[in-house]
Amino acid sequence: MYTYKTTVKLHDTDAAGVLFFANYFRLAHEAYETFMASIGYDFYTVIHEADFLVLIVHAEADFKTPLHVGDRVTIEMQTSRLGRSSFTLVYNLKNEAGEVVATASSVHAVIKKETVKPISMPRTLREQLEQLHPRE
Repeated sequence: MYTYKTTVKLHDTDAAGVLFFANYFRLAHEAYETFMASIGYDFYTVIHEADFLVLIVHAEADFKTPLHVGDRVTIEMQTSRLGRSSFTLVYNLKNEAGEVVATASSVHAVIKKETVKPISMPRTLREQLEQLHPRE
């Protein structure tokens, strides 16, 4: 499991002072981006230097409890599925009390830039994603 912590900012909220629904995805994506950078796949390098891209092809989220300006949130991310050329990440967003306030998931496809066709994900990426898969 990868853990990312952040604080809800004013610009993250709606007119009611609650975290705007689309920003649950943004927070989950922040966790994903920091994870990818921590394993050597920062997006600048992937976009500008690699011969592949990792695209999000599906995403969904469920709201449970509101978050407000200044609330600390912990995002726990792990893999739920790991295929040849795609993987699914699941996110639990938790408040300071450790309660799950939202869940999200995203399906990622690895494609070759020049053909825009699915390819096997790089071995090192697969190895890092395997470490995020819950042990049964």
